[in-house]
Amino acid sequence: MAPVLLQLAVLGVALAAAALILISFVAFITATEMPHLQRHEEEKFFLNARGQREALPSIQDSPTKQLSVVVPSYNEEKRLPVMMDEALGYLEDRQKQDPTFTYEVIIVDDGSKDQTSKVAFKYCQKYGSDKVRVITLVKNRGKGGAIRMGVFSSRGKKILMADADGATKFPDIEKLEKGLNDLQPWPDQMAIACGSRAHLEKESIAQRSYFRTLLMYGFHFLVWFLCVKGIRDTQCGFKLLTREAASRTFSSLHIERWAFDVELLYIAQFFKIPIAEIAVNWTEIEGSKLVPFWSWLQMGKDLLFIRLRYLTGAWRLEQTRKVN
Repeated sequence: MAPVLLQLAVLGVALAAAALILISFVAFITATEMPHLQRHEEEKFFLNARGQREALPSIQDSPTKQLSVVVPSYNEEKRLPVMMDEALGYLEDRQKQDPTFTYEVIIVDDGSKDQTSKVAFKYCQKYGSDKVRVITLVKNRGKGGAIRMGVFSSRGKKILMADADGATKFPDIEKLEKGLNDLQPWPDQMAIACGSRAHLEKESIAQRSYFRTLLMYGFHFLVWFLCVKGIRDTQCGFKLLTREAASRTFSSLHIERWAFDVELLYIAQFFKIPIAEIAVNWTEIEGSKLVPFWSWLQMGKDLLFIRLRYLTGAWRLEQTRKVN
């Protein structure tokens, strides 16, 4: 009996090794180059409050604002106003209390099929294009691609990623700012503060099905095992980066869709950029674009391929990368 079990064990190990080699080969040969950073001609401009075209700045320029808020938006005509009203209310109040505080909100319409750009432009008309700008992408790039386009057009010393659904309360930015400051001294002026919902995990599990809870734990394990150590919640859309950290990480990013957060933090850890994970308030908002099973499956595949493509050299991280 023992020899049979040994043979089966050896066969199992051999099959697992063969499967890993095959998957690694597939990951290598299907790896795409860095997504092209060149913009479409229409994406090089924004409309000012008078409806006139103006050229967008570059992240390579010196910052002229204290804070840039980048809001990726795909078919968000209904949810965007709630988020924008809260965000701009907070930012305006903060500026009144501290006139030296300057900000901009960049809404990136990721190829929406609804009236997202028109809804967003009303805020540009109300607050002025120095404070609110709308970038309309020619085609859908995915959340990571949309955020990157906004980051590359930003003017802030610090750059905040914020979801259009308003699930995170905007005043929590002050928690991220404190977390960022606590990381000082920043190496090469680079640091990242990630909003986290990990402290809400027990409550969320009580409201989820066993199947969704299993998917969640499986995803967390894969993130830890394959890509990112020490960060419990990689997927919260509320992240604050120094300008230098944003330029370094987003210039090296390959993934443009849901798993982009994981690669972003993988890149940050590769470059030894300090990261703080900060608990934030969060409320689940209806209208999520994620389809539970298939989205988790896609992200799981992306996680495996991220790791394998870096391990096999299909993707390489460079110390500097020019942004067009």
